[in-house]
Amino acid sequence: MTCSEPARTVTRRGGSPTVTPSPVAPATTGITVYGCAQDEAAFFRETAPRLGVTPVITAAAVSEANVGLAAGNRCISVDHRTQIPRSTLLALSRVGVTYISTRSIGCNHIDVDEAASVGISVGNVAYSPDSVADYTLMLMLMLLRNARSTVIRAHAHDYRLNEVRGKELRDLTVGVVGTGRIGAAVIDRLRGFGCHILACDRNPRAFADHVPLDELLARSDIVTLHTPLAADTYHLLDSRRLGQMRRGAFIVNTGRGPLLDTEALVSELEGGGLGGAALDVIEGEEGVFYVDNSGETIRNKALLRLQELPNVIVSPHAAYYTDHAMRDIVENSIINCLRFEGGQHG
Repeated sequence: MTCSEPARTVTRRGGSPTVTPSPVAPATTGITVYGCAQDEAAFFRETAPRLGVTPVITAAAVSEANVGLAAGNRCISVDHRTQIPRSTLLALSRVGVTYISTRSIGCNHIDVDEAASVGISVGNVAYSPDSVADYTLMLMLMLLRNARSTVIRAHAHDYRLNEVRGKELRDLTVGVVGTGRIGAAVIDRLRGFGCHILACDRNPRAFADHVPLDELLARSDIVTLHTPLAADTYHLLDSRRLGQMRRGAFIVNTGRGPLLDTEALVSELEGGGLGGAALDVIEGEEGVFYVDNSGETIRNKALLRLQELPNVIVSPHAAYYTDHAMRDIVENSIINCLRFEGGQHG
C-alpha cells in the first residue's frame, strides 16, 4: 500500500509549474502539527485561519509520549524526519487520530500498511518541483566545474586554477531516473543546456527518450535520481549497477539516500570508477542532518568517508527548502486534512 495524494491542478506562472491546491470549502477543524520548526510554524499560523483551521503546533516530533496533544483532533501533520513506529501509530489511534498528513512527497518514514491496520490513513503532499529541480541543476554544475575545491582553495587565498578542467553540460549525456513532477522539471531545465537526455521510469512519459536502466547507466555521463523510495528501489544503484556506469561519470541524488548503496558508492569513488557525486540525501542521515553536530562525533562512517573525498558534495537534505515550496507544503498539508474531514479520501 502507498500513501495517498490529494487531487490538485498544476498551473504555470512565467513558464514554471506551480502547485495549486484543489478548492476546499473552509470548515472549522483542529489539526495537531508535530515536528514543526519555527519557519514552518509561521506559515501554519498564517495559513490555518484562512482555511478555517485551528492548529496545535509543537516542535516535538510525534511520539507515544506526546500523542495527548492530538486528543480531540482526528488529523495530524508530521515532518519527514521522524520514523513513526507501530507503537506510536497505536497510541495515536487510541486518542482518536484517523489521518496523518506527512509534510513530504515520500512516505518511507511511516509504515502505511501498519497505519491502515490500526485505522489510520496516510497522505503526502506535493510542493513546487522547481525547488528540487533548481537545486539538482546547481549540484550538477558544481560537480562539472569542481566548485567545491575551487571555493575551498579561494577561501584559503589560493587562487590558482584547478588541475582538472571543468566540463560543459551541452557536451554530455544526462540520465534522469524517475520522471514524475520533479524529474520532469529537471528535464525541462536540462533542455536549455543542449545536452542529450535519457530517462528511465516504470511509466514512460512522451516528453523523454526512455531507455532501460542498465542502458541509461552505461550511456550517461551524469545520473540523477528522482524515483520514490520503495522496496523495489532500495539500493536501486548497487555495486553491480554502479559498476555499469561510464568511467568518470557523476551521480546526483536529491531523492532519498537509500536509493544508493552507500558502501558501494564509496568504493567506486575511492577506486576512481566514478568522477564524483553530489548527495543532498544519504543513508543514515536521520539524527545527523538538521542538527548542529559541529561539536559532536559523527558516527555515520560512510558519511565521513564521503566528505573526505574532494570530488563529493554533501548537503543536508536541503533541496526542497525554499519559501515557495514551504508555503505549498504547509497549505497542502492542511488541505489534505480538510479533504479527509470532508470525506474526500481513499
